[in-house]
Amino acid sequence: MTSYTITPESSPSNSRLRICNIPGKAMTHGGKFHADDVFSGALLTILNPEIQIQRAFQVPEGYTGLVFDLGWGRFDHHQNGAPVRENGVPYAAFGLLWREFGEEFLLRHCSKEDTAREFARFDEQFVQPLDLDDNTGCGSDLASAIGVFNPSWDSSAEPDECYREALAFAKTLLTKHFETIFATVRASGSVRKAYSNMKDHVVILPFYCPWKQVLAGTDAWFVVYPSQRGGFGAQTVPARRGEGGSPYDFPAAWAGKSAAELMALTGLATIRFCHNNRFLTTTETQEDAIAACRLAIEAREAKPAPDME
Repeated sequence: MTSYTITPESSPSNSRLRICNIPGKAMTHGGKFHADDVFSGALLTILNPEIQIQRAFQVPEGYTGLVFDLGWGRFDHHQNGAPVRENGVPYAAFGLLWREFGEEFLLRHCSKEDTAREFARFDEQFVQPLDLDDNTGCGSDLASAIGVFNPSWDSSAEPDECYREALAFAKTLLTKHFETIFATVRASGSVRKAYSNMKDHVVILPFYCPWKQVLAGTDAWFVVYPSQRGGFGAQTVPARRGEGGSPYDFPAAWAGKSAAELMALTGLATIRFCHNNRFLTTTETQEDAIAACRLAIEAREAKPAPDME
């Protein structure tokens, strides 16, 4: 048996950051690694920054740490009768760990209602594709990106050192995803308030913040907000969550036109841009952004459905 210990960087505050009942040590398989054991390890280091992850080919008798993707235990999926989701997607180690600890982790930052929604959404959109790839080999761009961290056939690099690099990369991705989830949840109250004051299917936000999770699928057709680039943005609202289609788009005549052409077409003094795909317009003033939405509603234009033949 060979083994190696992956120890995260320590800090004086690490003990305060520990989340869930995660032990101080864990074990996964050695040799070539995949996205499943890498993201599993990354999640565990987020839940307990002091954890030490050991890689081995066999679980020692009497081992008391958490074992994942190895040993046919609670967080392995290679044995007969391994768990499968109701939608038919089989669990891998990452999904089993998320199922066990994800809700408790999210509850540290979200309400119960937000936790239930975000837990399921993260599982569906991020975890399940990786679980499916690990169980079936169906292919995943993210899994392939993790795979390139393995040493090449003629490399002298140690697989355990490469695993450390891959884990750090995966941890950064997970951390950024979680930060985005928490930011979206924090913004939801402001977006709901703006939605309650909606007029003529146009929602006006007092500042830029994530809004699609609240507004998509509602009777809001357009949203106006202060742009992070200056001025104001006016954007179409997706008709369904997770999709880009909107009930109405900005007029086709505006698409990709210059600021001068847009001013002539619309009569709006501060309009500056309309995306070629007609989902976004920018102006210098809020008034013109709202007016652009109203002109679009009057035009009642929608992009034709794509030809699927």
